[in-house]
Amino acid sequence: MTHDVLKKLGLALLVGLLTAGLVGCQDDPGPAEEAGQEIDEAMEDAGEGVEEMGESIQDAAEGD
Repeated sequence: MTHDVLKKLGLALLVGLLTAGLVGCQDDPGPAEEAGQEIDEAMEDAGEGVEEMGESIQDAAEGD
């Protein structure tokens, strides 16, 4: 009897945690998430710029 109650309680707790996790994943990003996305985009742009600069330096070195 006690074992069945504990199993049901554990299952209810698991379902509750999963439901809370899904509620936490909203479609609208908050201001912190938006700022994080902007930082990610800026870092990607900077990385591409550095890569292009490296390629142009390499091309210039090969041209001499």
